[in-house]
Amino acid sequence: MALFAIGDTHLSLSTGKSMNIFGGWSDYEKRLESNWKHLVRDEDTVVIAGDISWCMNLEEGIADFRFLDSLPGRKIILKGNHDYWWATKKKADEFFEKYSLNTLNILHNNAYVSDGVAVCGTRGWFFDAESDADKKVVLREAGRLKMSIEAAKATGLEPVVFLHYPPLSRDRKCDEIYNVLLEEGIRSCYYGHLHSYSHATAFNGECDGIHFQLISSDFLGFCPALVTKNTAISPKVEENI
Repeated sequence: MALFAIGDTHLSLSTGKSMNIFGGWSDYEKRLESNWKHLVRDEDTVVIAGDISWCMNLEEGIADFRFLDSLPGRKIILKGNHDYWWATKKKADEFFEKYSLNTLNILHNNAYVSDGVAVCGTRGWFFDAESDADKKVVLREAGRLKMSIEAAKATGLEPVVFLHYPPLSRDRKCDEIYNVLLEEGIRSCYYGHLHSYSHATAFNGECDGIHFQLISSDFLGFCPALVTKNTAISPKVEENI
């Protein structure tokens, strides 16, 4: 049993808003599918760190969600800035149940156990949250991150944090999010959002005892990154609300 992660799948099977027009994104959905099937087994888990689909609502995105559900493994999904389909966790859970999308799970103010660690996280927000509206959002996201980490710690396992927005770059930090990571003693954090030339701004490595890694799909070559691998029999992925 293994835990993988990837961000920014930007699926467009439902909307036709393809990423193929951008450099490095040609045939990205086929490349993602091929790499995923080569690496991931049914008993594994994959965290998808936001920007899942270009659809505007759950019903419009049915082809994208069915595509994800058809891939091996259980998927844990968190919100990105382009996930306009995102409603409430309850609505998403009901939608997934309605269409028998049994491998899809929403990460929102909660945590999941997988491969001996506790998966937690939230969307995050911009570094330069200066307006009053932005400040409210980043504080809300910091609160959601703390709530998710608390749920992870309640499992008795080490929390591993997943964000959509980067909590830091080579020369700056989102203090509200970053401080939660420090205060909660987080040791591993994975994030997405950055594409193309923005890869150069990404921080990959250790800072203040925390290992950070960019997992946006084009940065990874549309290949899920291995987070943990347990060769022993691991517990079934479970939700801790």
